[in-house]
Amino acid sequence: MKNTVNWFEIYTSDFKRAKNFYTQVLKCELTDLHVNSERHSQMEYATFPDDQKNGGASGALVKLDVAKPGVGGTLVYFDSEEINAELSRVEAAGGKIIRPKQDIGDHGFIALIEDTEGNMIGLRSMK
Repeated sequence: MKNTVNWFEIYTSDFKRAKNFYTQVLKCELTDLHVNSERHSQMEYATFPDDQKNGGASGALVKLDVAKPGVGGTLVYFDSEEINAELSRVEAAGGKIIRPKQDIGDHGFIALIEDTEGNMIGLRSMK
C-alpha cells in the first residue's frame, strides 16, 4: 500500500535559524535547493533527507513571502528512534517542549515541540 503523505513544507520567517534548529534537534543535514520562481523572489528552500523510492514521505523548510509560520496549521510528525533523545536537544537549539513524551498505546509514543519559527511539530517513536 502506498503512503498517502508524500511531501510537507514547514514555513519559516528566519530560514537560517530554522535550518539550524532542525539540524541540531533531528541530527540530520538539510539540502539547500535553488528554486527558480519569478512570483516568489524571496523563496528559500531546503529539503530533509528522504528515501522516496521506498514509500516514505519527506519535505522541506521554506521561506516564502506568502506563507507564514505558526501554530494551528498542519501538524507534521518526525520519526524518532526514542523521543527523549530529540527532546534533550530542543531547548538548546532555541525551541520549546509543548508536550513531553506521551504513550499512545499500540501506536507508540509522541511528543510536541515548537521550533524557532513558532511552528508546532511532533515526534513519534515506537520506544
